[in-house]
Parts: sequence; structure tokens; C-alpha cells
Amino acid sequence: MPGEQDRTGMNAVGGNNGFPGVGNPLDAAVAQRDADIIGMVRRALDRRDVILAYQAVVDARDTSRVAFYEGLLRVLDDTGRVIPAREFMSCCETLETGRLLDVTALEAGLDALARSPELRISINMSARSIGYRAWLAAFEAGTARDPTVAERLIIEITESSAILLPELTMAFMQELHLRGVTFALDAFGAGYTSFRHLRDLDFDILKVASEYAHNIAETPDNRVLFEALVGIARHFDMFTVAEGVERIEDVAVLTEAGVDCLQGYALGVPSIRPPFPIDGRKTG
Repeated sequence: MPGEQDRTGMNAVGGNNGFPGVGNPLDAAVAQRDADIIGMVRRALDRRDVILAYQAVVDARDTSRVAFYEGLLRVLDDTGRVIPAREFMSCCETLETGRLLDVTALEAGLDALARSPELRISINMSARSIGYRAWLAAFEAGTARDPTVAERLIIEITESSAILLPELTMAFMQELHLRGVTFALDAFGAGYTSFRHLRDLDFDILKVASEYAHNIAETPDNRVLFEALVGIARHFDMFTVAEGVERIEDVAVLTEAGVDCLQGYALGVPSIRPPFPIDGRKTG
């Protein structure tokens, strides 16, 4: 019968579409798409066509003042198009490709910090990269080049990533805290939240997930939830950032809710051209 599987687990009509264990056209299409994305990323890594786009995180009470920049990973595909991390990271995060992307992002961030003495940058990292030798080697090389960069480096780890390996994450953070590194918990409230982990992991900065800032001026429920999350952060003496601020009319509400900093397209778009001086020269 059409679609019936034989004893090998392959589709009786059309085989497995070239992907072992994939038994229907939709799954095969998804597998092919993921394979194409991973291949594109690996080729970009081989060419060193991986860069950071910088987005400002601004003071909520004076949005002209930049507190720090987040370095957002981008790859250039085979045609030279700039591809944002959301288009490839989910396919790569659990693979060694994800580890290599974390290493490349760290190297780029440390280089920018070394070349801009007044700069603070946050770099994203998966907890899966903790203990990865190439990441540790890149950190040691960058901090040996300029010991001040550790004190100006912020490492962002998503909540979903941190709670996968809480004990390992805790030990890693304790070690790098001693080196002066700051840690931010990214996308807080976006998924499963463990307040025990929030207490134990000792993050310095809490970045509230963008869904809470979205249309907050017209969404009372979002405001209540956002204020609660900021209150939790304040209890743990954490600096707070509202992510995903896309409308100017939401800025006043977020500021009234007590958040320290704001980040989003309403306040500055990511730019692959650094919007800060490099080697004493303004580039953006």
C-alpha cells in the first residue's frame, strides 16, 4: 500500500529519500534543509566568513547612552549574503559546528575589545561549549593579549541552555567571575523557568525575553509579567535588560517598570560595521 513501511523501516514507495530513518517526504525535506544549512555554515567557517553584527544596549533613562553592545553572530553564505543566527543556530547548536561558531564569536568579540579600550561587548555562548578546548584556548589567548578585555566581556547564556547543565555552568561561571568576566542570562522567561537555578547560578545581568516587551504599552498582562520578572531580578541584585523593544511607545512603560537597559530595533539595529571606534578611528 502507498506509504506502507517495509520491515527495514524504509518507505515501500520511494525508499527513505536518501536519509536513513526518514520515512516521509516532509521529514525528508526538513532533513535536507538542515543538511544544506549545516553545510553552508561549515563552508563559511572554513572561509572565515563569520562576523559579528553589533546592537546597542542603551540606558533606559537616557537612551543616547550605550551601556554595552551585543555581538550577534552572522555568516556569509556561498553568494555573500549575510545570514543571521536565527536562520542557522537551531540546526547547529547541538553539533560541533555550534561549538566552532561559539569559538569564532568569542574570538571576534575579544579582538574588538582589544582594539577599543572603552568598549564593553556581550557574546552569546551555549552551555554546551563549556569545557570545549578551542573555546578555552581562544579565551586564554585573547586575555593574554590584553588582560583588560576580561573585565569588559559579557558572556550571554540562554536560560534553556543553562538549565541543561546547571552544575557545570555554575563551576564555569565561578571560575570566569574570578577573571573579571560578567555573565548575562539571556531570554529569561521564554521557556521553563527554575528559580532555584536563578538563585544558584549567580548571573550578573538578566535579559527579559522579548515577548514581554512586545506591545507592552497596550498589553496589561505583559506589563504585569514584565514587572514581576524585573522584581525577581532586583531581589537577586541583578542588572536588567528588556530585549526586543520594537516600538518607541513601549520605552516609557518599560522604564516605569524599573528596567535598567533597553535593546531592540526601536533603539538601534544590528550593524556589521562597528558603531564604535576601532583603533581610535570611528567606523560607524
